[in-house]
Amino acid sequence: MKLAIASDHRGYELKKHLIEHLDKRQNSLLRMTDLGPLLPLPVDYPDFAEKLGKFIIQGFATRGILICGSGVGASIAANKIPGIRAALCNDVYSAHQGVEDDDMNVLVLGSGSVGPLLAQDLVHAFLQAHFQHEERHMRRLRKIALLEERLTQRSA
Repeated sequence: MKLAIASDHRGYELKKHLIEHLDKRQNSLLRMTDLGPLLPLPVDYPDFAEKLGKFIIQGFATRGILICGSGVGASIAANKIPGIRAALCNDVYSAHQGVEDDDMNVLVLGSGSVGPLLAQDLVHAFLQAHFQHEERHMRRLRKIALLEERLTQRSA
């Protein structure tokens, strides 16, 4: 799996922790790209949500992890990108269920509400989950794609 990870300045330390944690596991099936920021200086989360979303849409990664202070702003920004299905998760159930039922491709974390150990558990649940391809889930994803298409055409 190809994974992209990004944050704003408030999510920088948690991002760094998760990268170190995933590197220690030395999973040869996981290739991770850090999309920044490279320093904990003030930055705007929409810029990194866009960078991560485009990275996934262009096929350079299959999934992403996005971190900001609350997770709310990053989630809103990421979901503006057609084809990105981002969700703020604070529990393990949502982290895997979002993938299994909704084909979630971006896990959003809030560094102010999720500590390092819970973040590790959320990331593992997210990465180990697989979309189930059941008809009801496929139907709902088609409706989301049509919604994105209609609204994108309307705004153009």
